[in-house]
Amino acid sequence: MQITDIKIRKIMTEGRLRAVVSITIDQLIAVHDIKIVQGDTRMFVAMPSRRDENGTFRDIVHPIQPEARKLIEDSILEAYEKQLTLMEIESQNPDHNAA
Repeated sequence: MQITDIKIRKIMTEGRLRAVVSITIDQLIAVHDIKIVQGDTRMFVAMPSRRDENGTFRDIVHPIQPEARKLIEDSILEAYEKQLTLMEIESQNPDHNAA
């Protein structure tokens, strides 16, 4: 399995939710509404979920193997950090996009 594309759809600065992400796996399957959440000790990735009739949230899609979860989480968090760095650079150099 390869993550062939990661799109940071929205970045938030308030609350625990930090970003909403979409990924493409093997250029075949897209997974939307993955969330990056600031936990008590670290950032983590929450897979897309919906509330069932009992009010419990259940993942719609999720990795089965721990190695797959690690690959997805590490890849998403790395892309998020790169996006934050790029945004910081652009904010320090507002003329960067004017060229």
